[in-house]
Amino acid sequence: MKQLVREAVAHNNNLQATAHRLKATREGTIGARAARLPSVSGRSGYSTSRSGNGSASSTTSESYSLSLNASWEPDLWGRLRDLDRASYANYESAVADFRGARLSLAVNTAKSWANLIAAQQQLDLTTTTLSSFQDNLRIIERRYRANLLRSVDVQFGRNNVAAAERDLRNRMLSRNEAARSLELLLGRYPSAALQSSSQLPRMKPNVPVGLPSELLARRPDLTAARLDVYASAKRADAARTDLLPSLRLTGASSNSTSASSNLLNPEYLTWSIASSLAQTIYNGGAPSADARAALEQNRAAISSYVQICLVAFQEVESALETERSLAEQEKFLRMEVEQAGLAEKQSERDLAMGIEGSTVLEILEAQRRAVNARASLIRLRNDRLQNRLHLHLALGGNFETSK
Repeated sequence: MKQLVREAVAHNNNLQATAHRLKATREGTIGARAARLPSVSGRSGYSTSRSGNGSASSTTSESYSLSLNASWEPDLWGRLRDLDRASYANYESAVADFRGARLSLAVNTAKSWANLIAAQQQLDLTTTTLSSFQDNLRIIERRYRANLLRSVDVQFGRNNVAAAERDLRNRMLSRNEAARSLELLLGRYPSAALQSSSQLPRMKPNVPVGLPSELLARRPDLTAARLDVYASAKRADAARTDLLPSLRLTGASSNSTSASSNLLNPEYLTWSIASSLAQTIYNGGAPSADARAALEQNRAAISSYVQICLVAFQEVESALETERSLAEQEKFLRMEVEQAGLAEKQSERDLAMGIEGSTVLEILEAQRRAVNARASLIRLRNDRLQNRLHLHLALGGNFETSK
C-alpha cells in the first residue's frame, strides 16, 4: 500500500496539475514585491535622413537618442507592504491546498487499494460458494435418482447454482472496476490488470484515547483558511490606507546627438527629477466602498474559518463514533460467521448421510446464511479500514505527529 501511495503521489495527473498551479502562484508573489521597489526603464533610438532633389547636392544626417526613466512610490502608510504580505499569504495558502490535495490523494489511494482487496475477497468467496453449491447439487441429484428427494429439491439446488454463477460475474465486474479506479489514481492506463493481495492491511486495534484537539491545527484546509483570513485582513488594511495621499518620485535622463560617441557624454545629457503628491478628492465614493468591501471580505473569511473548524471537529467525532460501533459490530459478526459455518457443515453432513428430518431447504438456508455472514464480514472489515483512513484524513495525519 505504501508503494502504491508513493506511485500515486509521483504520477497522479491531477496532483501534477495542482503542483504547476502552485508554481504559477509563487511567481505571482514577485509582482507584489516588485511594487515596493523602484522601476527603471531605458530607451534608445536611431534615425537617418537625406535631403536634396534633382541636381541639387544632397546631405545625409544621422541622429542618436538615449533616455533613462526611473520612478518609485515610497510606501508612506504601509499599503504596498500589506499587499505584498497578502500576496505571500495567498501563496502559502496555495501551498497548504497542495498539501491537502496530496494527503487526500494518499488516503484515496489507500482506500482504493483496500476496496480492491475486498472486491477480490468477495470474488474468491463467490467462487468457493459456487463450488459448494455445485457439490450439493450433485448430492441432491444423486438422492433424487434414488427416489429419496423430490424434483423441487433439484430445482432449488439448480437455482442456487445459477444465482451463484450470476453473482460470480457481478463480483468479477466489481473487482475490475475497483482495479481501474486505483489505476486511474496511479496515472496508469485503466486496464484492470492490477493484482491485489489476499488480505487487507493491518491497522492498530484501537484508536488512542484522549487525542489532543491541537492535532487538527495541522490540517491543510485549516491552515489555508487561517492564511486566507490573514491575507484578507492585510488587503483590508491596504484598502483603508489607499484613502490617504500617495507620494511618487520620478527621474529622467535623455540625450539626443548626431554622433553615437556623444551618447554617454555628460555634456550632452539632460536630466530631471520630480515628485508628486496625489490625493483623490472625489470619485463617487468608490475608494471608501472598496475599503468597506475589503473589510467585509475579511469578516467573511473569519466566518468561513470558524465553519471549517466545526466541520473538522464533526468529521473527527463521527469517525471516532463509527470506529467504536464497527468494532462492536465485528465482534458479533464473527460469532455469526462461526455459527453459520457450523450450521452449514452440519446440514451438509446430515443430507449426505440421509439422516431423517434433514431437508434440502434446511441446507440451502444454512448456506445462504453462511455466505451472507462471510460477505458481511468482508464488507465490515473494509468499512473499518476505510473509516480509519478517513480519521487519518480528518486529523490531517497520524495519532502522534503534531506537524
